[in-house]
Amino acid sequence: MSAMKRWLSGLTGRRIGTDSAGNAYFESRGDYLGYARKRRWVVYAGAPEATTVPPQWHGWLHHSVDAPLEVRPLPWMKPHQANMTGTPQAYRPKGHDYAGGQRMPTAGDYEAWTPGS
Repeated sequence: MSAMKRWLSGLTGRRIGTDSAGNAYFESRGDYLGYARKRRWVVYAGAPEATTVPPQWHGWLHHSVDAPLEVRPLPWMKPHQANMTGTPQAYRPKGHDYAGGQRMPTAGDYEAWTPGS
């Protein structure tokens, strides 16, 4: 289906650009069904996963901005990555069962409660 979508996107829309993940962004040639604005869509490079769309293109897709944002990378910025929740690459803090299950020891003033004590 992806090959068909790419082919039809080239016929019915014009290509606006691509992002660092290889996703292609399109805009319809005319107004969409009388909504007085053009339809915008993305053709994903890999699996169709919405979290692979970077913030620069997200605003453009949702008609928040007229053109994709040009962001000058600052030293503290990390590259965009998809949401990894539910996958083996998901973040798991120290102490999580999947990360070894060893949490930091608690302070010595902790006493476990038992019924009847």
